[in-house]
Amino acid sequence: MTDSPEPKPAVPGRLRRLRPASVRPTWWPLPACVLLGAACGLSYGLLARPEYASTSYAVVTAGKGIDPAAALGYAQSYGRLATSDATLGYARGAAGEPVRELRTHVRSETSPDSPMIAITGTSADPRRAADIANAVTEAVVVSSGHVAKDTGVKLIKFSHAVRPVAPVSPSVPLGTAVGGSAGGLVGGLVLLVRPRPGRRGVTAQVPGPSPTAAAPAGERELVR
Repeated sequence: MTDSPEPKPAVPGRLRRLRPASVRPTWWPLPACVLLGAACGLSYGLLARPEYASTSYAVVTAGKGIDPAAALGYAQSYGRLATSDATLGYARGAAGEPVRELRTHVRSETSPDSPMIAITGTSADPRRAADIANAVTEAVVVSSGHVAKDTGVKLIKFSHAVRPVAPVSPSVPLGTAVGGSAGGLVGGLVLLVRPRPGRRGVTAQVPGPSPTAAAPAGERELVR
């Protein structure tokens, strides 16, 4: 009796090797963006020109027989007129700047609970910042005086703007913190939107056909 042939070993399937695992961690964009943003904020704080701000205040008072609540409405109106071309045109002489430049250095704020107007002047020169605030406030007060008899309210200067002792921007610690926060936000977005790689450094083996299935019909009985 002839010996039955030994079964043939299974033929290994095709080997598929993926890219080897990288030494660099997958979350590297986050700290990189944080460091880059902090460096940009630090550079801005060190190299940007300092800016000073000074604020002058004016208050609206109601005349006799006028509802005190009307002063709140006029305060809102005069606050908007503080940055108008007519007011800035009147104040440009005392401020020492043309209307176009003066508009970029003035802002006004009002409160819904108080008939007070805050007019702030900004400049690289602390003395000029105070001059701008005082000039615009004076212009608003003079303009309101022309119609005081018709409105029944009066706008008076409440406080004088003084020369600031420290700049309001840029701040090196604040710029660094804001830059680092912005960089962290960008890094987090990069991690969220980038494609996620599959498992790396894993060898996938596809098994080949079994010996019984690959053997001819005559040899299957011998294999059994």
